[in-house]
Amino acid sequence: MKRIQAVADAIVAREGGFVNDPADPGGATKFGVTLGTLRRLKRDLTGDGRVNVADVRALTRRQARDIFIRDYYFRPRINDLPEDVQASVFDMYVNAGANAVKILQRLLREMGHKVAVDGIIGPQTIRAAQLAQDEAGGLFADAYAIARRNYYYALADRRRSLRKFARRRDGGKGGWIRRAEEFMSARYRLSEAQHRARVAAWG
Repeated sequence: MKRIQAVADAIVAREGGFVNDPADPGGATKFGVTLGTLRRLKRDLTGDGRVNVADVRALTRRQARDIFIRDYYFRPRINDLPEDVQASVFDMYVNAGANAVKILQRLLREMGHKVAVDGIIGPQTIRAAQLAQDEAGGLFADAYAIARRNYYYALADRRRSLRKFARRRDGGKGGWIRRAEEFMSARYRLSEAQHRARVAAWG
């Protein structure tokens, strides 16, 4: 449990404080917890009978960590995946919800395992992930992190408003790309030149 708490604390630190960026699909967010999440969980933190932006502002780091562990780690059954890939899937689930699992499932299919791409971690996905881990060892976690990075780039390819999350104003790696690369071996991280070549078409 201490390991997962440490991962959750790192996610909270990485997500940062209160933001309400119009370009961010999540809307008002603090420590990675969105207003939509608080409404879904019915967390009226201010006690005024409503769940709104004021509740997002009132959220503490401890509350955010507990929400992540309960609702983004145990509830979707990330704890049943191979340990090597848990932290990366957990981090991605906080960032992208069920898409984190769909990325994993697509990767498993590419590796030859028959799984449905439904964003749900069930017996089929758990079994396939364990087989993939047995076959690929540490490379499985690298492959997932690379798939995450590809997902972020593809998302920014499609939506101009999201490119600022994948590319800094100076052209360097944006937060999304750095975040994915934290979970992969250094040899698979793109050089700055490779990153700039990848995003050159964005203008």
